[in-house]
Amino acid sequence: MELTMNILGFAGSLRKYSYNRSLLCAAAKLVPKDAKLEIFDLGGIPLYNQDLETQMPEKVKEFKAKIRAADAILIATPEYNHSMPGVLKNAIDWASRPYGDNVFEGKPVAVMSASPGMMGGVRAQYNLRQTLVSLNMHPINTPEVIVNFAHEKIDEKGRVKDEQTNEMIRELLESLIVWTKILEK
Repeated sequence: MELTMNILGFAGSLRKYSYNRSLLCAAAKLVPKDAKLEIFDLGGIPLYNQDLETQMPEKVKEFKAKIRAADAILIATPEYNHSMPGVLKNAIDWASRPYGDNVFEGKPVAVMSASPGMMGGVRAQYNLRQTLVSLNMHPINTPEVIVNFAHEKIDEKGRVKDEQTNEMIRELLESLIVWTKILEK
């Protein structure tokens, strides 16, 4: 019997009903039966401070432990000012520190984004991918899940109501699982 693949997902938004958190919730329902998706809330991670690396905050320790235990990572990012949000960059900085303890090292990762605008967060994804590569992660390239006009595709309760978006998320998860298995060989 094949073991279940563990995917850790987190969103770069702290807003309770953020579009990107909604994408993760949809992914949790769409994940194939041979995998499970755990969603981690970045709320409570303090601003990165190198002085605290030797006395890492508990929330950061928990985040790093979840990343270590995961076989793959799924990130949903909004776009703020043509880039990823500070909340996401801050969490990534914590998880990759101190030097020599980058828990992202070698991890497969998939990225998706949602935005009420026409671009759907594509610039944030581009910026995030640069960071992921610098951390020696292995991002998948396709399919790209870029959800534009998110307010039309996600309802007021945070449910993805657009079937094409759900299908793209399903395909992304399947690709992430295949990619993770390839990298494990």
